[in-house]
Amino acid sequence: MWITFAFISAFLLGCYEVSKKHALNGNAVLPVLFLNTLISSLLFLPFIIISYTTNWLDGTMFYVPHVSFETHLSVFLKSMIVLTSWISGYFSVKHLPLTITGPIKATQPVTTLLGAMIIFGERLNLYQWIGVSLALLSFFLLSTSGKKEGIRFSNNKWIVYAVISMICGACSGLYDKHLMKTLDVMTVQVWFNVYQVFIMGIILVFLWYPQRKKTTPFVWKWSIVLISLFLAMADWVYFYALSFPDSMISIVSMVRRSNVLITFLAGAIFFHEKNLKNKAIDLFLVLLGMIFLYLGTI
Repeated sequence: MWITFAFISAFLLGCYEVSKKHALNGNAVLPVLFLNTLISSLLFLPFIIISYTTNWLDGTMFYVPHVSFETHLSVFLKSMIVLTSWISGYFSVKHLPLTITGPIKATQPVTTLLGAMIIFGERLNLYQWIGVSLALLSFFLLSTSGKKEGIRFSNNKWIVYAVISMICGACSGLYDKHLMKTLDVMTVQVWFNVYQVFIMGIILVFLWYPQRKKTTPFVWKWSIVLISLFLAMADWVYFYALSFPDSMISIVSMVRRSNVLITFLAGAIFFHEKNLKNKAIDLFLVLLGMIFLYLGTI
């Protein structure tokens, strides 16, 4: 059952990535990210108010329980990890083609797998090792494809941002598995969104606002709202998948990266990106690696 929710989350995550690319084209990154966190928090605010003031949601999956100060600190740490991933990821998406950033992000399960082996004692079989190898090969070939567009992986800072985003995303996934052992979905989902608003508010006021006239101006786009809607739905389904006792973070993370199919098609159809033939081969290797990782679980 949890694998089905992982695939649903992957589809929603793909829609989120496409909306993000549209919103960031020719736009200031930090205000867009701040608005995303604000809108997401506002979506969950009614659940906090109703849960804390009435008993209407008691016993339902939308109830937000009272939790300890230590729990809030744990969720706050997740907010910091996720924002590091998002800030670096947003900048890379703005400056790089989706057909580059999508496959890079899709290699995140490799990092997650290594972490799961070390932290949670998860072990890989032959099929899963083949999947990891194919993902690493695809990353190498993707760097070759990028050179044809003047994007050198060795000295392009936006590639570095994309890799940082991928690594922090893997750390977040491993931390999620730890949190979901003791916490419910709404506690993590709601409060990590709320804390992100405060963190991004500080960043916006002290880093972006004083320099706003020297950087790309902010332009309102309705796709900013879609980012928050798709992400909120994708994350809720993702946390729900992890709440199953037999769920494996390494596999859930892998399945969610299948959203690269949607981002790749959007890059080709809507954003008219180039060198698609070679990138399609890279994408095929990523997806083939995912298939082997899946075969290793059945």
